[in-house]
Amino acid sequence: MGVPQMVRSQARTLLLLSGVSALGFVGMAAPAMAQDEESGEIIVTATRRAVDVQDVPLNITAIGEAQIETLGVGDLTELAQWVPGLYVVDQGARSSNPIIVRGLNADPASSNDGANDGGGTVATYLGDIPLFVDLRLNDVERVEVLLGPQGTLYGAGTLGGAIRYLPNRPQFDTFSGEIRGDAYGYSEGSEVSTDIGFTVNLPISRTLAFRASADYLNDTGFIDYNYVVQEPGVSNPDPDFNNPADVAANLAPVEDANTTEILSGRVALRWAPDAQFDAVLSHAFQNAEYGGRTISGRRSLLQTEDYVSPLRVVEPNQRDNSLTSLEMSLDVGFGTITSATGYSEYEENGQRDQTDLLIGLEYSYEAFPSFTAFTREVGSQSVFSQELRFVSDFDGPFNYIVGAFHATTTFDGSSSEFTPGYDEFLTGGSDARPDNLEYYSVTEGDLSESAVFGELTWQVTPRLALTGGLRWYDYTLETQSATDFPLFNTVFGGAGPDEIVLNFEPANQADQGLLYKFNAAYDWTDDVMTYFTVSQGYRIGNTNGLEPCVFPIGSQTVCGSPGELEYTADQTTNYEIGLRSQWLDRRLTLNGSIFYIDWSDPQVQSATAVGLQPIIINAAGARTQGFDVSLDWAATDALNIRASYGYTEAELTELAPRLVREIVPPGFQSTLAYIDGEAGDRLPGSPEHQANLFVTYTLPSFSGLDWSLNYGASYTGDVLTRTGGRGDNTTLPSYTLHNLSLTAEADMWNVTFYVRNLLDEFVESNARGGEDFNQTVFDTNGDPHAVRTYYTDVLPPRQIGVRFSRQFGG
Repeated sequence: MGVPQMVRSQARTLLLLSGVSALGFVGMAAPAMAQDEESGEIIVTATRRAVDVQDVPLNITAIGEAQIETLGVGDLTELAQWVPGLYVVDQGARSSNPIIVRGLNADPASSNDGANDGGGTVATYLGDIPLFVDLRLNDVERVEVLLGPQGTLYGAGTLGGAIRYLPNRPQFDTFSGEIRGDAYGYSEGSEVSTDIGFTVNLPISRTLAFRASADYLNDTGFIDYNYVVQEPGVSNPDPDFNNPADVAANLAPVEDANTTEILSGRVALRWAPDAQFDAVLSHAFQNAEYGGRTISGRRSLLQTEDYVSPLRVVEPNQRDNSLTSLEMSLDVGFGTITSATGYSEYEENGQRDQTDLLIGLEYSYEAFPSFTAFTREVGSQSVFSQELRFVSDFDGPFNYIVGAFHATTTFDGSSSEFTPGYDEFLTGGSDARPDNLEYYSVTEGDLSESAVFGELTWQVTPRLALTGGLRWYDYTLETQSATDFPLFNTVFGGAGPDEIVLNFEPANQADQGLLYKFNAAYDWTDDVMTYFTVSQGYRIGNTNGLEPCVFPIGSQTVCGSPGELEYTADQTTNYEIGLRSQWLDRRLTLNGSIFYIDWSDPQVQSATAVGLQPIIINAAGARTQGFDVSLDWAATDALNIRASYGYTEAELTELAPRLVREIVPPGFQSTLAYIDGEAGDRLPGSPEHQANLFVTYTLPSFSGLDWSLNYGASYTGDVLTRTGGRGDNTTLPSYTLHNLSLTAEADMWNVTFYVRNLLDEFVESNARGGEDFNQTVFDTNGDPHAVRTYYTDVLPPRQIGVRFSRQFGG
C-alpha cells in the first residue's frame, strides 16, 4: 500500500508551519470590535506598532473579544465564515482543517487525518510566538488576520498571510475574574453539550501580576457510526441488511460518535519593574480527545441518513499541544527592543478505518469475508523559536523595523496498519502474525530555519508614506523514512511472526532566498486612505517520505523515481490596491481591496510513476485574483449593520502533469490514472464567492437590563474538490447559514439565547473520493461488499443553546 496520509501530512504540514468583535470582515474596521469604547478606535499591533486599524495600509481584520462573544464562535474554523478571503476547510474537529487564503490551494479537497490544523500557506501566532493550532478563543483580547505575505514583519515565513491570537495580559491595577458557561444541543444529537471556563487576574504588587484561565468543552456529537463491526476480523462488515438478526449479530452501532473534549488553558506572570521594561512568562496548553469524524455516507453505496458515517470502526483521536514562552520588551527611548522565545510540543495518537483503501488496491483483501482493516497513527513535534527585533520611534521622516528569527524543529510520525484475522485466512488457520500488523512506516526529521527581516518607512509628506522591506531566509531539512510490510514478509518471505525490518532512507534539503516588499500609502483626508502593496511570500520544501525505486520493481513496493522524492519551496508575489475609509462623521466604515497573486512552483499533489502513490510535486504556475469590500454602518443609535463580499478567481496558468486522479469503473487501482491539469483550470478547495451580513439592534432597556438582538447570515459559494472539476471531482453546492441570538446584559453579567444554523441546513463542506468509487466487490463466497470510499464532511445541524458570563472584581 502507499505512504500513509498522516506521515505525509506531518512531513509537509507540521514542518512547513513550525518553520515558520464586531464582525471579522476582511480589511474592515468595525467600531464595535477590539476598540477603545470612548475613542472608537481599534488599536492593533500587526505592523509592530500600536495604531488605529484604519491607519494600517494592509488588508487586516481585527476581531475583538466582545465580538467573538457576540458571534458565539469558539475557534478559527467558526470565525472564518465571517471573513471573506479566508476559508477554512471544515472537516470536523477530529481532522486537520486546512486554511486557504485567497484561493491559494491546489490540493484536492479530501480528508486530512494527521497533523495540526493548517495547510501550509498561513503562519499563526499566539502572542509573538509561532504556534500552529486552531486555538479555542477564550480569554483572547483580539484576533488579527492579515491577508498577503508578511515575511518582512514576522519571524515565521508565510506564503499567503498571518493570523495572530493576542491573549489578555495580566493587569497590575485590580483583581478581576470571570466565570462562563455554554449549554447547547443539536437537532440530530441526543445529549446536551457544555462549555465552561474561568479567568482570574491577580495583582501581586505594582510591578508583578498573575493571570490564569481554563476552559473545558464537552461536545456530545451528532454523527452516528451505525456500521461499526463488533469484532474486526471476526464480524461480517456487510451482513444482510434486510435481516435484523444478521445485522445485530455483526454490528455494534455507536450513537453520536463524533464527540469532542477539549481542555485548554493559559497561565501568565507579568513583570514590569519600570515604564521601560515589560516581560510576560506564560504557559498555554490545549488537550483534545475526539470520538470520530464528522462525516456522512449519504453519497456512498450504503446511502445512509444525512448524519450517519458509513465506516466500520470507531475513529478516536487525541491531540495535545503546549507552548511555554517568554516575551520581553525594552523601551530605549528611540525605539523598542523585543525578544520572543518559545518552546512548543505537539503529540497525536489516532485510529481510522483503512478497509476501503486496501480493497481499492485490488490485492483481493475482500476475499476474506470478515475483512476489516484499521490504522493507528502516532506523531509528535517539538519546536524551539527565537525572535529578536527592534522597532524605531524617531521624530524624523524615517523609521524602521529590523529583526532576526531562528527555529529548530524535531518531528516524527508512524503508521501501523492492522488486518485482524487476515493472516489466518491466508495460511488456512495459522496465526502467522499475532500482532495483525500488515503495514508499518515511520518518518522522522529535523528542520532548522533562520531569517533576517526588516522594513524602512519614509514619510515623504504628511500624507504620503513609502515602505520597503526585505527578508533573507535559509533552511535545512534532514529527514529519514522507512516502510515495511510485516504480514506479506512473514507469510511469503520467511520473516518472523513479530519481525519488522526498517531500512531508513535519508533525504536532505537546503535552500535560501531573498524576498521583498513595497508599500505606498496616501491619506487623502484624515478619514480616507488608499494603498498599493507588492509583497512576496514562500513556503519551504520537503521530502515525500519514499524510498528510491530499485529496479526491477517487486510486489507491494512503495518507492519514488528521480524527481519524485522531494519538492522545493514555492513562492507568491502579491499585488494589492486597497481603500480604508470612514464617512458620515465616522458612522460608516467602508474598506476594500483588489488583489492579484502570482504563484510560482506551487506545491501540488500528484502521483508516482511506479504504483501511482500520492506525493507532492512542484507545478509550473498558478494565480489568484479578486477583490473584497466591507462596510460597517451605525445606521442609528440602536441599529448597526455590517456586511462584506469577497470574490476570488484561482486557476492554473500552466500545464500540471499527473495532477488529477480519476478511475474508470469497474476497478480501482487497475484503472487508476492521473490526468493533467490544464491552464485555466479552477483550483479546488475554496469558493469563488463569500458574503456575510450581521445586524445588531439594541432594544429599549427594561427590567434593569440592556437587550440586543443579533442576526447573522453567511454565504459560501460552491467548491470543487478536484482541479478544474476533473477526474473524481465532486462539486459541493453553495449554502447560506443563518444565526439568531438575543442577549440580556447588566453591569457584571450577561446571558445569550441563540440558534445557529437556524434553518437546519444540511451542508457538505468537503468530500472524500467520488461517485466512481461507489462499486461493489465480492468475496470468495460470492457475497457483496460495498466500498465506502465516497463520503463527505458535514457542518453541524441546527444548534440551540444558552451561554452566560459573570464578571467579578474590577
